[in-house]
Amino acid sequence: MGSVIVEQIISLDGYAEDSDGGIGFFANADWINQADTEQLRVLSGVAAIVFGAKTYRMFADYWPTANPAVEPVATPIRERPKFVVSSTLASAPWGADDSAEILRGDGVAAVRGLRRRFAGNLMIWGSLTLTDALLRANEVDVLRLRVLPLLLGRGRSFTPPDLGLCPLSFASAQSFAGGLVVLEYRRHPSQTPAA
Repeated sequence: MGSVIVEQIISLDGYAEDSDGGIGFFANADWINQADTEQLRVLSGVAAIVFGAKTYRMFADYWPTANPAVEPVATPIRERPKFVVSSTLASAPWGADDSAEILRGDGVAAVRGLRRRFAGNLMIWGSLTLTDALLRANEVDVLRLRVLPLLLGRGRSFTPPDLGLCPLSFASAQSFAGGLVVLEYRRHPSQTPAA
């Protein structure tokens, strides 16, 4: 059974969305692509990608037709099976010839089911509502933060406000030209997943 990896792109002050619920603060940032080589390394161990409905819509609007010459991570994203945790979506098309599988019901239970189904890692990008539930249930094995060199002042934190104390173990830090920093933490040995 692989790890559940949650990756968030955040401002230096810890926001994953701006005060209007948008991600425009990083959508056109050159900093993001500076870590493509690292992203490809991480994706090499990913067996499947899991989204919440909102993040799925953002990804499905762009990634199925993204040019791999410009976006090197487009190919592994395209090749991996994709799942959407949603009670509202009727379908989840992925480009003209593919679709993501919709997982209904409880997000934590859905991810636990995928953990049993796949030997490799599961990648969860954004998907704040799903991530909140996984953090509360202590189902996140690896937390990757792509920290942008900017402050928002207010917005939506990448963690739920009721999470409480959650110790993590530092795994790595990488810095890139322009100020992007990628931090990786792992579940602390004292933490065990909730049943």
